[in-house]
This record gives sequence, C-alpha cells and structure tokens, in this order.
Amino acid sequence: MSILLYEKRDKTGYITLNRPERLNAMSRELSDRLTEVLVNINNDPDVWVGIITGTGDRAFCVGADLADEKHLVAPEEWEAEYVRRLTSVKKPMIAAVNGYCLGAGFAIALACDIRIASEKASFGTPDQKLNTVDCYASLALTDFVPPAIAMEILLTGDRISAQEAHRAGLVSRVVPPAELMPTAKEIANKICGNGPLALRACKELNKRGRTLTLEEGLCLFKALAHIVLVSEDTREGIAAFLEKRPPVWKCR
Repeated sequence: MSILLYEKRDKTGYITLNRPERLNAMSRELSDRLTEVLVNINNDPDVWVGIITGTGDRAFCVGADLADEKHLVAPEEWEAEYVRRLTSVKKPMIAAVNGYCLGAGFAIALACDIRIASEKASFGTPDQKLNTVDCYASLALTDFVPPAIAMEILLTGDRISAQEAHRAGLVSRVVPPAELMPTAKEIANKICGNGPLALRACKELNKRGRTLTLEEGLCLFKALAHIVLVSEDTREGIAAFLEKRPPVWKCR
C-alpha cells in the first residue's frame, strides 16, 4: 500500500497522506514522497491547483512520526528543509483538513493558501510538551491569526477546534465530514476557472508582500503584472468577457 496517493482530475492534483494506522504521521519516507509530488505539481502544466488531505476521518496528519528512527538524525535540518519545500509551491493549494492537524501536519496546512476544515478537525503544535520546537508555526502563525491567539497555541501546546480556528480566521470554512472533499473540489473548480498565470502572480505577490515595504511591493507588482498582462491568456480573458463566453486558458 502506498503511503501517499496522488491523482490528477480536471486540472486538480489530489494528494492523500495514506498512513491511517499511524494517523498519517509524517515519516521521513512520507515527507520525501510528499515533497516529490509537490515538485511535480509545480512543474506539471496540466495541474493548476492542488488539494491535500489525509486518509480516514481521524487525522489529517498528527505530526512527525516519533517512531521513525530516521527522525533522530539532524531533525532540525530535516524540518527546515521540509518547510522550505512545502512553501515553494507556486500554484494555489487547498488543505482539506479531516481530523487532527498537528506539528508537521499543521505546517502543511499553513503552507496551503486555503484551509477547509471538517467539524472533527483540530489544530496545534504539541512539540513543546516534548521539549521540541515547531518550525513553521513558530515562524509564521502570527501571519494567520492574532498574536495573542498564536502565542497561546504555541506556548501551551493545546489544540484548538475547527470552530475556534474558524473564528480566529485560520480556516475559511468548517463543514460536516461528508462535505469536506466536495467543498474542496468546488473551490478548486472555481480557481481553475480563473487565469492560471494571474493566480500564480497573485499568490507570489501575497506571499512576498508580507515582508516588503509598499514601494518594494509595487515594484514587484509591476514586474509580475507585466508578464501576465502581455500574455495570450490576458487577450483571451478580455475577448471572452466581451463575447460573453467562458475563456479557454492556455497558460501562455
């Protein structure tokens, strides 16, 4: 049985963490397979958006697999590289969080652009209870929720429910478990209806703009927007609007 499932349908890449017997815990092998697939999504012109979820209804991913002896080898080097690869995807990514979303699993969700949660989902960084240090949540959680909420999550190691995550703005929707993947697919289909070149520019602007001054951001905007606005897809988008028909995107 493969520890990670991947399939493409209708310009969407579907990734499923598939270690239900370990609550989809992140082993070194699984992290290698996941990052390989993310590189594939980045480079595949037929994939415009990705969805990540976990097998079963208990866990999205409960974090690093502490039973994996490979995690004893330079864990800080592994986690830094893991986060680097998670956050390098240039295409829109959706996390369909079906259960426990902790530690290394929480990093996956934070690295995605949109987070949809099952009513059974919960989020947190239990690392502190083990005297370990979570990488991406420690660095970036205050970009997603107010600092006081972020620091309570980080310093107590307690989980928050899907409903609390929604109130804090960490997830955009909370849905019954049976509606999780249909909702993620619906959002992916809406994204695929938009210009893929513009979407990637928008994602890069949003991501890099958090650390730029306004003037630096405007310079980046001009550089990225120029590439998009002179493209064949922009001409097609305007023509389709004027002709009252769906656009046919070609990613060029």
